[in-house]
Amino acid sequence: MKAPIHDLHPGNLLTYGSLATALAAVAVAGGAGAPDSAGGPAGAGGWLALAALLDTFDGRFARCFERTPRQRRIGCEIDSLVDVCAFGLGPVVVLEAVSPPGSGLQAPVWWASAFAYVGAVVTRLGFYNVEADDKRFVGLPAPAAALVCSTYLVAPDPASPWIVPALFAGCGLAMIAPFAIPRPGAPGLAAFAVWAVSLALWHLR
Repeated sequence: MKAPIHDLHPGNLLTYGSLATALAAVAVAGGAGAPDSAGGPAGAGGWLALAALLDTFDGRFARCFERTPRQRRIGCEIDSLVDVCAFGLGPVVVLEAVSPPGSGLQAPVWWASAFAYVGAVVTRLGFYNVEADDKRFVGLPAPAAALVCSTYLVAPDPASPWIVPALFAGCGLAMIAPFAIPRPGAPGLAAFAVWAVSLALWHLR
């Protein structure tokens, strides 16, 4: 009898690593008042950047292993589910801890934009699974949206409840918008990796 444990495969290690680093971002975001990089915006932003970096190379890492068609399919499903957690819910939980929604009208606007953002991540990943294209992305990839959130956390005081809804709305719209982005070659991947590594080093220095 097949069981989920039989679908564990070393080729998915970077995908699970992306999930673990996003969870670390959520964990340290709770220390928003921490004076050093152990918690708060610095730690959370750094771990989010590392999650995006691992996701960038998890497909290439998986292809280093011999896999059956089922294992490849399971790997794709796990990648999408991890992306929803890491780059959908992860930034929302982090920014809620670092930049609380506030009171009055701010709170419903904040949470509505957060829902729109996560909904855009889910919609984009569902579209991607059905319309997989080896030559281009349609809309902004979810890891890039998470890096935008990590970049925002570089600000000296990111606790602005009105900026965060605009950030969520902008990233959400970009993820489902009908514009094509060619799949990056080596220079593009290197540039994205430099962005992620630079953020991680800045936040966790």
